[in-house]
Amino acid sequence: MTHMYERDLPQNAANHAPLSPLSFLQRSAEVHPNRLAIVHGALRQTWGDTYRRCRQLASALQRHGIGKNDTVAVMLPNTPPMVEAHFGVPMAGAVLNAINTRLDPETVAFMLDHGEAKAVIVDVEFMPVMKKALALRKATTPLLVIDAEDAVHGPGDALGNQSYEAFLAQGDAAFEWALPGDEWDAIALNYTSGTTGNPKGVVYSHRGATLNALSNVMEWDMPKHAVYLWTLPMFHCNGWCFPWTLAARAGVNVCLRRVEAKAIFDAMRDHGVTHYCGAPIVHGLLVNAPTDLKAGVPAGIKAMVAGAAPPASMIEGMEHLGFDLTHVYGLTEVYGPATVCVKHPEWDTLDVGERARLNARQGVRYHLERDVQVLDPETLAPVPWDGETMGEIMFRGNIAMKGYLKNPEATQAAFKGGWFHSGDLAVQYPDGYIKIKDRSKDIIISGGENISSIEVEDVLYRHPDVLAAAVVAKPDARWGETPCAFIELKANATATAEDIVAHCKKHLAGFKVPRAVVFGELPKTSTGKIQKFELRKAAGSAAAIDV
Repeated sequence: MTHMYERDLPQNAANHAPLSPLSFLQRSAEVHPNRLAIVHGALRQTWGDTYRRCRQLASALQRHGIGKNDTVAVMLPNTPPMVEAHFGVPMAGAVLNAINTRLDPETVAFMLDHGEAKAVIVDVEFMPVMKKALALRKATTPLLVIDAEDAVHGPGDALGNQSYEAFLAQGDAAFEWALPGDEWDAIALNYTSGTTGNPKGVVYSHRGATLNALSNVMEWDMPKHAVYLWTLPMFHCNGWCFPWTLAARAGVNVCLRRVEAKAIFDAMRDHGVTHYCGAPIVHGLLVNAPTDLKAGVPAGIKAMVAGAAPPASMIEGMEHLGFDLTHVYGLTEVYGPATVCVKHPEWDTLDVGERARLNARQGVRYHLERDVQVLDPETLAPVPWDGETMGEIMFRGNIAMKGYLKNPEATQAAFKGGWFHSGDLAVQYPDGYIKIKDRSKDIIISGGENISSIEVEDVLYRHPDVLAAAVVAKPDARWGETPCAFIELKANATATAEDIVAHCKKHLAGFKVPRAVVFGELPKTSTGKIQKFELRKAAGSAAAIDV
């Protein structure tokens, strides 16, 4: 017999609706239609206007036959069309694939094919790369190409079928969009480097996007109408879900095409910026900027850093600016940040070195993540909370991906035992805070972007003079890490470091090209496996070269 709490209490449309960040946009447009939503150059766009334009985008997409579970790719900087794509594309029932604007044509072509994109919106600046990528596609199905022009950038050659504004004009501003039938429906597709040459497609759900967007609000105590500066690329984990977070708070998206110290400080002064996010390189850029650029910058700006632990010099520099720095940690597979190093008032009395040690930890789980622990990767038993015993960081709960697109083996391995396996090795302290000690994956994080060492090694092996090659991370004051190539040449080969770099530039995006090249016999095990741990030691003393 069923219990009384299980009888005659059905789930229905009156008491249950799928979670989706699209609801945030609708509410802000209804409650705050005249509040500022987007700033870009001379453009000032309200939440009411933004809602209408997103509905037009969704309507236009559907009129072109794009709907449920179709992929719409975008290659855009942090501009208004990128904000609008985060709502207009899923309003059509489609899935947004925001492509890294720094990638080479070959990788872009792979993503368009693998994600089976039906349309792509491309900014004028990236048309040359996209033009090459379209020529390299293996798929023969037609692709709708939409050109996104930008007055801030200036004109460019047309590539697509029509301009973004002309495309929007075909849509209905009163389009009757609908929430997803299931909150588990896909909302976004993001590609991550992983440890193999081809990137893996990480699929996000409406539910996960909603809950991480709300977690962002809670981790920062983010107020209504916060003014957020887009220094973090929106292509990176959908801007850590902040396009949806800003809609939940009816905040202001201050767009920024390029991350430059003067442009950032000017925007902070001109628009009263209250929040921004970025990799360590962004914060370092501000700390080390000329003094005159910092004059008159508002005090109390909240900054979020991820990608590497903030050193003492950064914490001290941010304090001198009057900024409040929060350290978070995560991966593409967990919607960006999923842990936060929550600061405690008693830390304020400690010297900067001790504060840096405490703030360098990856911290504790986000509010709406179910659990994050350091576990033994074999037994899945928790490691002792002693700050010494290493295990693997694992996540479970509300803000883990649906899985890897068209890759069931990788998905099954990632979720083995009911936990998402991050691949990062860490310890857990008595207070529960997690601290990364090493990476089990050979991923280099440069300026907040992942670089697969295997991808770079594959390119190096294509050079006719290379006998053996290995790539590891080299510490870098500006970028955090950069690729360092160790190369064993064939007998009588004469290739120079400059030759190797020139070869890499032909096949890799600029940020993936090695910044240091070291020649010599590579250390190997008795079975011939290259000993990368020895190379990591050597990389610290390898001199960088100009690339």
